[in-house]
Amino acid sequence: MTLLQTEGLSRRVSPERWLFRGLDLSVGPGEQLALQGASGVGKSTLLNLLAGLEQPDEGRMLFKGQDLKTMNENARLALRRDSFGFVFQAFHLMPHLNALQNVMVPCLLAGLSLSEAKSRAVALLTALGLAGVLQAFPAVLSGGEQQRVALARALVHQPEVVLADEPTGNLDPETASQALDLLCQTCRDQGAALVMVTHATEAALRLDRRFVLTG
Repeated sequence: MTLLQTEGLSRRVSPERWLFRGLDLSVGPGEQLALQGASGVGKSTLLNLLAGLEQPDEGRMLFKGQDLKTMNENARLALRRDSFGFVFQAFHLMPHLNALQNVMVPCLLAGLSLSEAKSRAVALLTALGLAGVLQAFPAVLSGGEQQRVALARALVHQPEVVLADEPTGNLDPETASQALDLLCQTCRDQGAALVMVTHATEAALRLDRRFVLTG
């Protein structure tokens, strides 16, 4: 079974220039794929296309055989809410919510009870070494702490697909290794597919496959 699939996926950055063109890619349930390539070749754009956050200029993006381009925006929103988890380079934590509340949000949006959302969030944040900052707001967290909160938020509602854009880029080597271990193992335990953009070859080699974008 194929969970995510692209067929001839193409993205244009100007009338004369394509970011990439004719890209075919497939990811199965539970598979872990590393996306690599030089800066500017479209790795982050590809993640956005996989999630239906952007539309391709050519080709199709399929989730369980359904073309995201043919879905209306409400259906795409529901798909992202229920089936995808995201780790962005810029974190995108909500500044008015503390660390615990930020991580609880995906569970609450998915309809879980307050107690279940809190239990899951506390467990993940503790596993990531953040038990002491549950009540802290993003403004007082270090970049590494914010990144780990974002990582927990991506995993807490047990999505079918996790899209991670340099998820350990702001972490020191030891913490990065621990966070990547948790990310990969949690995805395996939950049966979630993982598509991760990374410049770190060591991190990429931990995953099942590497896909290299070229300009």
